[in-house]
Amino acid sequence: MLGNVPEETDRFVGRTVEGQTLASTLVTHRLTTLTGTGGVGKTRLAVHTLRSLAAEDTALLGDVCWADLGALSDERLLIPAVADAVGLADHTPGMPLDALCAWLSDRPRLLVLDSCEHLVGPCRNLVTDLLTACPRLTVLITSRQPLDVHGETLLGLEPLPCHSDALTLLLERAAAITPEARADRPEQRKHAAEICKLLDGLPLALELASAQLAHHTPRELASRLRSHQGELQATAPIWPRRHRTLRTAIGWSHELCEPLERLLWARLSVFRGSFDDDAVRGVCSGGPLTADTLPDALAGLIAKSVVGHDTSGRYRLLDTVREYGAMWLAELQEESAVAARHADHFLRLARLADEGWKGTEQVTWYRRVATSHTDLCAALDHLTGSEPERALELVGLVAFFWSCCGHLREARSYLDQALLLCDTDSPARARARWALGVVVLLQGRHDEAAELSQECARTAARDRDVEGQLAAAYLLGITHLLSGEPRAALDVADQALGRTSGPPFASPSVLRCHLVRVFALTGLGRLDEAAARAASLREDCAARDECWTRAYTDYQLALIALAQDAPARAAEHARAMLDGKRRLGDSFGIALGMDVLAAAAAALGQGETSALLSGTGQTYWRSVGHGQRGTPELRDVREASWDRARAAVGNQTFEHAFRRGAEADPRAVLALAVEGRLFSEA
Repeated sequence: MLGNVPEETDRFVGRTVEGQTLASTLVTHRLTTLTGTGGVGKTRLAVHTLRSLAAEDTALLGDVCWADLGALSDERLLIPAVADAVGLADHTPGMPLDALCAWLSDRPRLLVLDSCEHLVGPCRNLVTDLLTACPRLTVLITSRQPLDVHGETLLGLEPLPCHSDALTLLLERAAAITPEARADRPEQRKHAAEICKLLDGLPLALELASAQLAHHTPRELASRLRSHQGELQATAPIWPRRHRTLRTAIGWSHELCEPLERLLWARLSVFRGSFDDDAVRGVCSGGPLTADTLPDALAGLIAKSVVGHDTSGRYRLLDTVREYGAMWLAELQEESAVAARHADHFLRLARLADEGWKGTEQVTWYRRVATSHTDLCAALDHLTGSEPERALELVGLVAFFWSCCGHLREARSYLDQALLLCDTDSPARARARWALGVVVLLQGRHDEAAELSQECARTAARDRDVEGQLAAAYLLGITHLLSGEPRAALDVADQALGRTSGPPFASPSVLRCHLVRVFALTGLGRLDEAAARAASLREDCAARDECWTRAYTDYQLALIALAQDAPARAAEHARAMLDGKRRLGDSFGIALGMDVLAAAAAALGQGETSALLSGTGQTYWRSVGHGQRGTPELRDVREASWDRARAAVGNQTFEHAFRRGAEADPRAVLALAVEGRLFSEA
């Protein structure tokens, strides 16, 4: 399973021997480090080799998990980034390294840590701990320098041969940009070969040069390069040759940019991850970069291969290109101003996401928050040091999204830090305390969540903040439900909703309190009433394409259908719930849905399917770091379904199917479950 290994966007050139060596080393050694100068193609070779191996034998390396570390600003985000890459949505309050080791210890995996050179020390410590604790784990590192740990196998990557692969790469990339850029005549090929030699066969340098062949002849480019390289040799003679070569190529591309393109390049370096047009406008506008001039400057950088695209179509800068832009941003003395605009933009994004939470674009906002994760962290880091009150507002806004999308630990860390720095009463502090309550509840700390909900309720009552009171009621109600107290949860929801006469979609907190009421009625056994309210709420959600609440109404309707001996209807609602939680990336919700669907399968007499779903469900439960949780009624359903499935197919078949589900790619099983393809015809 290739997991999140990047796609190859164009033809891979050369490296046949290096690829074969890397492939054989990965199979026989537990730690391989692919080293080489910046721009030599370490990441590209790793991607190509892994995809080639997977095409030959998908089981050869086990699950392949790719962590891009180039966007990380410091070591605090290292373990969260790796956890995200391996599918660990850790909800536990313990040490994050312990949770990561436990998650990686049970099945063969290849973990790729890409672009580690700026985090060599922390990566060395992490890899040492992981390889010790996880005997079935293999690690591939790409870095400009080795980790220097015991058992590390080093593979040094050299530039491409100038008169063969390098020349092919240069001309292929140039022709892909502009067909007229082909150098078919012998004289043109001679100058193209000279370009390759001047650039030492470095792939990144050749990629940048290829874009210029759309505007200049090979002879003109070779002449410019000779001149530029001589200047760099004179000013930085002590730099290693290949470092000078890369700086020559990037500096030369910078020199060939228009002034506004250079300014935009510098400002774009503030982005840690991928970015879109809205982010470019919000962060990079100002001065001569106006609404009229900025699009042309961006188009120019794309044409020159300075700005690229990821597989989703968003923009990106390669690490070395970003580093060069950051150097110029410092020269321009714009670092603070651009970082402030960057933080402003992502605070605006968080506000819009919060406002749109119950609207038709809810799933889109979840995805935008997830895609912007590294930049939201960068914005929080900047605001924490410059404007703590705004940092408190930002983390309070994104923490609920993060709680659903696998970033619970980061939410807790940033909330604790911001609340410590801002101890004065404010709406932002009240929101952050509520968000902290949601986080600790998901970590299993019910008493702490109850205390925070009561504190939020007191603050909201003092400030006559009805929405705040409803938010506190939701938190307390869910806490009661998970503690096995549906009567108390219903009282809290009824009392809170009695304060408002608005419809369920009057506000996010009103909507959530209506959901608490449905859960509580189910827990009290008032199934007809619960079903009627859930169906009505689900209909409202479907009309607005609201996903989060709708998925939980489907969850409740599935539980109710099971209790009413309607397993086919239960399976239908469980699949709908799983589809919604998949769209949001909510591993906790997927784990709940897998349990209910497994129970429906058992009730339908499909014991083997039930066992397989239960096995995959256990994988999702492990990914959040807890045993199989949920309200008490789900625990009873789960235990009954296992007994029924075992009785239907026998212990041996059940255990075999359960194991298959636990060892399978969970995303593949989830897709089959949502599509209903795991169920045989009745």
